[in-house]
Amino acid sequence: MDNAQRVALVTGGGRGIGAATAVELGRRGFHVIVNYRGDAAAARGTVRAVEAAGGTARPFQADVRDAGGVADMAAACGPVDALVCNANIAPPFAPFEDIPWDAFMDKVGGELAAAFHVTRALLPGMRERRGGAIVYVSSLSAELTRPGAIAHATAKAALDAFARHVAAEAGPHGVAVNVVSPGAVRTDAPAARAQAEAELSARSVLGRMVEPADVAPVIAALLDGGFPAVTGVRVPVDAGFRVLTAP
Repeated sequence: MDNAQRVALVTGGGRGIGAATAVELGRRGFHVIVNYRGDAAAARGTVRAVEAAGGTARPFQADVRDAGGVADMAAACGPVDALVCNANIAPPFAPFEDIPWDAFMDKVGGELAAAFHVTRALLPGMRERRGGAIVYVSSLSAELTRPGAIAHATAKAALDAFARHVAAEAGPHGVAVNVVSPGAVRTDAPAARAQAEAELSARSVLGRMVEPADVAPVIAALLDGGFPAVTGVRVPVDAGFRVLTAP
């Protein structure tokens, strides 16, 4: 790796938005560290995709909810110029009355732990170098109300608030911090969700779901230095879903 090459860390980089973002960052000249928790094969697949796009990458296993594992990863990676906090903590989708406290907090606490520990590990170095960028991957669910999504929506709304405060503290030190907020994203969901996808597609201006490849260039653009005066904002990528959805 070129000593001058910029380094990006993508948490949850094995699939979906994380994988697509890793490929886009590799295409833009970043050396990409593909973080994963359990699926090493998926992470290696992302690395191969980055290399096929002309970039360089390597996988790194760590549960980003664990401060010790994150510290080890940060030490092994060295200086990181761009951070994508994308690790997915699977939420319980159920009515409030049916969700145990532990399951609720697994999502809300896990979401914040994943953002907190990685930010705590990497932001000091960015501040010292007077430069860097962070993008937190949130969700349109943070501002919408839908049945069964209370844990997911609460976690993402908390992440949005966390990001704003990090942006306020990091900005004077040359670090840009933003949120990208996708709408309903088509990933590797089972075919049984086809009807739900059709209903969501019908409620968007573009008449389709959001693809990971729609989100990745937005994240990468915020990390690539092209918008130096943009920080503390939340960018929706929703195929126009909000245009047709009543507030």
